[in-house]
Amino acid sequence: MISTGNPEYPPYLWRDPEDENRLIGANADFVQAIGKEIGIPVEVRYFGPWGRVQEEAKLGRVDLLAGAFLTLPRFDYMDYVYPAFRETSTVIWIRKGGKVRYKKWSDLTGKSGVTVINNSFGEEFDRYAKESLRISTVATLEQALAILNLGRADYLIYEEAPGLAIAAKNQITSLQAVYPAITNENLYLTIPHKSPCNTPEMRARVAKAMYKLDKQKVMDKLLEANMDLWRKQHAK
Repeated sequence: MISTGNPEYPPYLWRDPEDENRLIGANADFVQAIGKEIGIPVEVRYFGPWGRVQEEAKLGRVDLLAGAFLTLPRFDYMDYVYPAFRETSTVIWIRKGGKVRYKKWSDLTGKSGVTVINNSFGEEFDRYAKESLRISTVATLEQALAILNLGRADYLIYEEAPGLAIAAKNQITSLQAVYPAITNENLYLTIPHKSPCNTPEMRARVAKAMYKLDKQKVMDKLLEANMDLWRKQHAK
C-alpha cells in the first residue's frame, strides 16, 4: 500500500533528510505498524504539500492518508477508518507583544489571518471562518510562520505540536501560541475511493488493526520517540 500525508507535520510526519521521497514520523510508523498487522507492506512517500496530497487522493494515486481531520467535503473522495488514532489541538499563533488578544473566535473578527491551503480545523470552525473571518492561505507552514513573523498577518491558525516543531527548526522565537485551543480534533486514517485498496474487506482489516494498536497505546510511544528524533535532527 502507498501512504502519504501532510509533509509539514512534525512530529507526526515530515520528509526524511536522508531520502526526501520518503516521509517519516509517528504517523508513518503507525501506518507501517498497521501494515505489519494485516500482512501488507506500507510505503510512506512524499507527494508534495498537503494541498497536492489531497488532489492525489482524489485521483486514487495513493491508498492511505496517514492523518486527516473529518470534514464533509472529504467524504466525497475518501472513506474514514474508525476509530480515530489521535486527538490534536489547533491554536492561534501571534507575535509576542502584538495587539491580538484572543479568548474566543469572535476576537479574530477584523484581523488578518493566515494558514496553510486546504487545511481544515473541523466543520464548525471552518464554517465560522468562511462566514466571519479574513484568512489567507499559503502553500507551507514555514511560509505562514514567516508571514506572521514579518507582521504581514495578525495571527496564524495551526496545530500546536507541528507549529512548535517548525518554529524551533527555523529558530523563530518571537511567536507564541495562545489559548484556549480553536478546536480539539481527531486524526483519522483515510482510504481514497479510487484506490484499488478501498474494499469492504480491506477497510475492516485496517480498522481491526488500528483498534488493536490503539488499545496498546502504540501511538503514544511512537509520538514520544519521534519528538526525540525531530529534536536530534534539528539540534544546533
